[in-house]
Order: sequence, then structure tokens, then C-alpha cells
Amino acid sequence: MLKRTSIFFGVVLSLLSCSKDDGISQTSSTKPPEVSFIKTLGGSVNESGRSVISTNDGGYAIGGFTQSIDGDIETTKSTIQYDFWLLKFDREDNLQWKKTYGGTKDDKAYKLIQTNDNGFVIAGHAKSDDIDATSNNGFDDVWVIKTDANGTITWQTNTGFSGTDQGFSVIQTSDEGYFIASILDVTASGGAGNSKFSARHAGGDYWGIKLNANGTIQWRKYFGGANTDTCYDVAETTDGYLLIGSSDSNDVDIKSNKGSYDFWIVKTDKNGTLLWEKSFGGSEIDEARAITKSNDGNFIIVGDTRSSDKDVTKNNGGADVWAIKINSEGNILWQKNYGGSSFDVGYSIRKTLDNNFIISGSSRSSDNNFINKGQNDALIMKIDTNGKLLWQKTVGGSEIDFCYDATELTSGSIIAVGESNSNNQDITTNKGFSDLLIIKLK
Repeated sequence: MLKRTSIFFGVVLSLLSCSKDDGISQTSSTKPPEVSFIKTLGGSVNESGRSVISTNDGGYAIGGFTQSIDGDIETTKSTIQYDFWLLKFDREDNLQWKKTYGGTKDDKAYKLIQTNDNGFVIAGHAKSDDIDATSNNGFDDVWVIKTDANGTITWQTNTGFSGTDQGFSVIQTSDEGYFIASILDVTASGGAGNSKFSARHAGGDYWGIKLNANGTIQWRKYFGGANTDTCYDVAETTDGYLLIGSSDSNDVDIKSNKGSYDFWIVKTDKNGTLLWEKSFGGSEIDEARAITKSNDGNFIIVGDTRSSDKDVTKNNGGADVWAIKINSEGNILWQKNYGGSSFDVGYSIRKTLDNNFIISGSSRSSDNNFINKGQNDALIMKIDTNGKLLWQKTVGGSEIDFCYDATELTSGSIIAVGESNSNNQDITTNKGFSDLLIIKLK
């Protein structure tokens, strides 16, 4: 059920105040911030920064994974495998502490949040069943770790079956619990993984997992069809949850696939009951990666599109970053795309202090106001609440460089994280294969 990775896709949006794009290319109307610094951290193998958050003390924390046992990684392990990696920085960009979590097999973290008690929750998936990982039910299990403010584990939750079950996002919910956006290998689970046993779907499904404040599972529900349905993010609404990702199914829970992979949005109530589902996209591959709530109570979803028909009114070539704004009933308020003639992809969207939005991703384009340094460059963009592109910036060298997440700090500076294989142009140092990449803009 493993799905191909969207490596060469599109980043950012081209927006409208209606449900269709006017086809006019957006250009930056605000000068982009300057690069304050670019850092790489890693060892002789592979590292990746997947999530960054502004912390309550004015600093920031980065979550991701590391494969190395040398260089910048502090570990007592003697075998090379992936571990969760958590790094805490103060407001002056000084590294306060860094910790790894995992066992003797591969364990990867994808999302980090700060909790209401100033601790942290990290979500991802684990193959290990030893050291920090106390159990494993098969191949990959969804693994969630809660730490205190100093990174010490206070509890952990492991859930899965005999197949590839992977966590990609986590939020703290209004009842002080947590919601995990993940995927379930339904075929391998034999149909288990719901609060009540239900008919088995083929392939992989969205898997929503609700935990209480202590990490105890309250319910698990899966949604999807006979093909591949991959859930990447979740947002809480006043009456439930919105799960977003991609789907190429057109049966069981999916009623209106537009062609190939679509943005697929699932709305549930607080108990995981399906309220509605909607697909957005065109006849080609369209994948949603992240969702955030806007101040008007609506939601912006960002990902990438290769389509130029149906819900997608234009395409600049290859893949574009695509964003849609929907209301709580799943109706499109506007849709926009951003990109050049090559492949540009969006991975995250975060609200800024001025109630606009930062998008991160990667770009291979060298036209339409995109500057390319080599292969994939890290991409950071800002749009306003109506989808107007305010500025865009690429950072990279001659090799592959990605930006997976970016956030604005209380100081107004932006921290972006990802991974880099380069050691030239914007990125002067590479310590192994891929390094954790940190970019500060101000």
C-alpha cells in the first residue's frame, strides 16, 4: 500500500475571492524578507527537519528524524537506524538541547506541537519495539510521544497492526486530548482499526485516532476506498474534525473522484462519525498536504496539482502549488495555484502574526519569478487571506533541497526547516547525505 513520494511537485498558491481562478499570474507585491542565516545539522548519513514550532518562551523547536550516530547527533547507539529527533532553540537561536527517541529499528517523526503544559508531542511511525519504543504490532506502527518541557518522555502511545500504519500529524484538541492524522494498512489489519469492526477496504485508508490527555486511545476510525488514500493533516472544527490528504479511490466512502489523485477532505463529528466527504482537483494528480484555520472560521488547504481542468483552472507547467479555501461545509470559496514551468510543491501552511499565511515547499522552476539554484530548492512563500501572493523565496544549492515546514516567531522572524543534499551556493556545508536544514528569514 506504500505510495510513491511526491518529490518533484509544486509549491504555493494562486488565489481568488471566488471559486475559480482568473488565470492571471500573481506577482509579489511585498519585498521578501532577507536571509538571516542558513544552517545544516547532521552526521554522516541522513537527517531531515519535518516540523517547526514557535514556543511559548519566544524560541522554537524542530522535530524530524536522524539516521546518523556521529556528527551533531548525540546517541549511545552503535547501529545506524532512524530515530525521532527533537531540538530546542532559544529566542537568540542558541541550541538549548537535542534528544533522540527510538529503538534499534527505523523510527521517523513528522509532526511536532507544543502542548498546553509547555511540553511537546511528537507523532510519526516506528518499527522498533525496544529502548524507547515499548511495543510494535507489525511493520510500521503509529507512534506518539509526549514529553515535558525538557524533552523527557512522560508517556507514549503505539498503535497499529501487521502492515504499514503511519502517523503524519497531530493536534491538541479542545478537550485537552489529541488527534492523530495517520494511514492504516486496512488489508493487513483485516478490517480492524475502527471503534467497531466494519467492512474491510482494500489498500490504505485515512486513519483518525483520538487520544485523551494521557495518551489513552478513545477511538479509532478509518475512511477510504479500494485504492490508496493517504491522510497528511487534520484540523479541529467547532463540531468535529477535518482530515485532509489525497485519494485515487472512487468507491466505498469516496463518491466523486475527479480523476487520479484528488485533494480529499473528510469531515467527522467529535466521535469520528463521517458527516461528509468531498474531492477537489482535476483529471491529473492533486495531493493535499496541510490545512489551517483562517480568522473568518474557514479553512485553507495547500498541496500541489498537475491538473488544469475541473476544479483547477490553470497550470503553469509540471506541477504547481495549489491552495483552496473552503467553508465548514466543504464548499470552495476560492482556489489558486503558484508555480513555474517545472515542478513546484507545497508541504505546509501556517498563519502569521498579521493573519496572513506562510507556505513552505520545494521548487524546480526558474521562471515566473522563481529562481532555481540546481535541482529542488527549498521554497517559502507568503500569501494574504484572499490568496494573493505577497512574496516568494527559494534557497538551495546544486543538489536536492526541500522545505517541509515554516513558522513565524513572536519576533516576526520566520524559521523554515527541511533537508539538504547541497554544499554550495546558498548552502555551504553538507555533513553526510542529507542534512537537517534550518533557514531564518527576517
